[in-house]
Amino acid sequence: MVNSSAIETVFSVYAAAVVIPGPNFVAITQKAVAGRRSDALALVAGIVTVNLFWATCAILGIGMVFAIFPWLAVGVRLAGAAYLIWFGLRLVVSARATPSGSRHPTKAPLFRAAFLQGIATNIANPKSIAFYAAVFSSAVPTHVSMPTFFAVLATVGATATCWYGAVALVLSHAAIATAYRRAKAWIDLTCGGLMIALGIRQALR
Repeated sequence: MVNSSAIETVFSVYAAAVVIPGPNFVAITQKAVAGRRSDALALVAGIVTVNLFWATCAILGIGMVFAIFPWLAVGVRLAGAAYLIWFGLRLVVSARATPSGSRHPTKAPLFRAAFLQGIATNIANPKSIAFYAAVFSSAVPTHVSMPTFFAVLATVGATATCWYGAVALVLSHAAIATAYRRAKAWIDLTCGGLMIALGIRQALR
């Protein structure tokens, strides 16, 4: 039997957290306005996949694992910070490139590459790791039935897909993409700067 109270708690906690801008939001924004819509949606798919992974780990007790092995939490945090800084530097460097006259450059990333980028971005996302290890873990009952377990995962997957998918679809609109090409340097610099700042902040915590 599904624990409806647990599902409602998970939804309220997760919905409030997922809409707060972070590395995932920045990555989707940049991909949606700079690339193809299919690439942006592939990125979303990668991010959602990792959300399901972290949710599963949280239900199984990832918070306890990090408490027992604090060095593991530090390693994950530093690795994530390094990736965010690297990704931010790539965006800053790309800001100097002249925007293409076409919305779909010849060497645009393929679906698989965008999907893997979504996985890498979210697996290294300190916001996700901290949320699932602490807040999400405490929102889920210690022992859940199998139906409740899958219902929780379905709630996480549906919420993340709806929110991030909507962001990707809206920002990949042709008019927004055209505006991006006019302000490419500033947008890439802003997104890159945010990524670098998030990475540095995470590394120094």
